[in-house]
Amino acid sequence: MKSARFGDLEVLCRLPSGTPRPTPLLFVHGAFTAAWCWEEHFLPHFASLGYAAYAVSLSGHGSSRNRAFLDSYSLADYVADVADVADRLPAPPVLIGHSMGGMVVQKCLERQRVPAAVLMAAVPPQGLLGSAFGLAFSRPNMMGDLNRIMGGGQPDLDTLRDALFHEPVELVRLRQYYHLCQPESHRAIWDMSLFDLPALGHVALPPMLVLGAEHDMLIPPDQVRMTARRYGTEAYIVPRLGHGMMLEAGWRIAADPIAAWLAAHGL
Repeated sequence: MKSARFGDLEVLCRLPSGTPRPTPLLFVHGAFTAAWCWEEHFLPHFASLGYAAYAVSLSGHGSSRNRAFLDSYSLADYVADVADVADRLPAPPVLIGHSMGGMVVQKCLERQRVPAAVLMAAVPPQGLLGSAFGLAFSRPNMMGDLNRIMGGGQPDLDTLRDALFHEPVELVRLRQYYHLCQPESHRAIWDMSLFDLPALGHVALPPMLVLGAEHDMLIPPDQVRMTARRYGTEAYIVPRLGHGMMLEAGWRIAADPIAAWLAAHGL
């Protein structure tokens, strides 16, 4: 695993042992996390399949710039981060975004052409409000814990487990993720809720895979299907996984359909 600086941005990179495929992959993390969420499974796995696999920590996240000024960053700033990294790669990458990162990818499509895009449990183009209201009614304790993370607090371990995972997760791994969690920009959350939603008429759509998880309580399958309909495609709902599908013990259940879809599109 290599960690590089693209300007002031942290980028994790895993390269294949031989000549890489011509199209690299750029992974974009969700809220409260950073590039580390791709490091354990997805980056080495896709490198083993021949891809140059990169993951960016957006501004204010991980070891990227200005964590102390996190709340100053907008969704447009995150989009600029992804564009900056993509422009420095050997070729235009496939963009793969999870949760908030899926919204960032949707906004990226307004300003740049990419070979393909993968939305994993992405914030839908209609924004976060539907998910937030649903969670507030169905899981008020979880909603309260997410609000505490927003303010720089730490969630209850059981709530973190319920929010991210469906499969059993070892306590030592759960504690590791607990300590890696961080606040999210209030400004970016408002942008994703109301103020900077995707302008679908301005999007030149590439081939797109819209993927969700059967037991996701944050972006449930119905919202994933709604996203797919807005982009004129079918949703792929993976079984047995929760929202943090790239960190689940059964992460291959999510990775394998992505790899198969990329291969089917000659990428």
